[in-house]
Amino acid sequence: MTKQLAARGARAGLVMAMAALMMGAAVPTSAQNVPVPKPAPKGRDIQIGASSPITTGTTQAQPPDPVIPDPRRNVPVNIFSTFDANQKSQAARVSAYLSSLQTLVGNFVQVGPDGSKTTGDFYIQKPGKVRFEYDAPSPVELIADGSSLAVRDRKLATQDIYPLSQTPLRYLLSDRIDLMKDTNVVNVTADDMFISITIEEKQALIGTSRLMLMIGAKDGQLKQWTVTDPQGYDTTVAVYNLDTSKKVDPSLFKIDFTNYPTPPG
Repeated sequence: MTKQLAARGARAGLVMAMAALMMGAAVPTSAQNVPVPKPAPKGRDIQIGASSPITTGTTQAQPPDPVIPDPRRNVPVNIFSTFDANQKSQAARVSAYLSSLQTLVGNFVQVGPDGSKTTGDFYIQKPGKVRFEYDAPSPVELIADGSSLAVRDRKLATQDIYPLSQTPLRYLLSDRIDLMKDTNVVNVTADDMFISITIEEKQALIGTSRLMLMIGAKDGQLKQWTVTDPQGYDTTVAVYNLDTSKKVDPSLFKIDFTNYPTPPG
């Protein structure tokens, strides 16, 4: 029993990284005791890595060095600040891009709050369906079937269930979205590399979390996102080798409640 609890404790760090950090501060329908992650390393202003550029289509690119921004920087004190025409135009561009996606397949690199990196593959089928598969030795998979989000541990044959509607992931999975109307945008910036849009969510019982979406300024493609949880810890996920034409097997998005029962609360 002690070993099982220890294993679940180790897995909880990944659950926090993917479901509570990358996806926001959602509360699982099967409540778990999740340890507080380590603080993010100091000095996390934007630093551009020297790896090969992220590409789209079927051309295989090398894993990128994720840009590690601080989603809290440059956020206006007054969240009701107005946006100028250029900011609105950039937000509209990102909204149109996200709305145009129907399927998206690729690879990802995740940087956790402690600076650790994990890699894997992901599959998106809109609306509402996604699957993240971590490379070995991680046994974790993340699956959304349109209404629920499951964080599965293949080794322990268990999974935690989250309402998809309570996670910022829904912004990437919505059939159509207007960021300025459908979300609480608190910051829009653009430079030669990225268009960055920061969305803030406030939940009475949990606190405030932020999601920063980063889109390539030149190609208009999704590059990465960073989530800051209510405790101030952030997780960044960079995506690459993106393919919008590949057909995705619908069975990838099926949540298995038979072989992966949800533990009682």
